[in-house]
Amino acid sequence: MAITISSCVIELIQQAAAEALPEEACGLLFGTGGHLGRASVTANVAADPRRHFEIDAAALFAALRAERGGGERLAGYWHSHPGGDADPSATDAAMAVPDGKLWLIVANETLKLWRAVENGARHGRFDPVAFDVR
Repeated sequence: MAITISSCVIELIQQAAAEALPEEACGLLFGTGGHLGRASVTANVAADPRRHFEIDAAALFAALRAERGGGERLAGYWHSHPGGDADPSATDAAMAVPDGKLWLIVANETLKLWRAVENGARHGRFDPVAFDVR
C-alpha cells in the first residue's frame, strides 16, 4: 500500500533542505492512516551538521507529549543528504530504531521514503516505501 504525502509537506521539506545547504536539514513527519499531512522543521543539533543530522530532543519530546495528549501522530522523521543520494546511509541505519517509523530522505530534487524495520533491505534496517504526492 502506497503512502500519500501532502504536497505542502514536500514543498516544506524541499525548501528547508535548500535553505540549510550546505548542512543537513531535518524534522518530523505527522500523519495517520497511510497519509502524511504535516511536517515540521527542527534544529539539526549534530556535532557535524554538514555530514550528519540529529533532531533536537526538545522538539521530539514535545511531539511525543502532544501525541500522548491526543495530538497528531508522529509518523516518522525526515532529513536531507546534501550532495548525496536519497538512500539511507550506514550512519542512518546505525541511528534508526526498528520501530516501523517512516524516514523521508531528500537529496536535491529526489525524495525517497523508507520504513525502519528489523532486517530491512537497506543496511539491514530500512525497507523502501512507495508514496504518492497529493
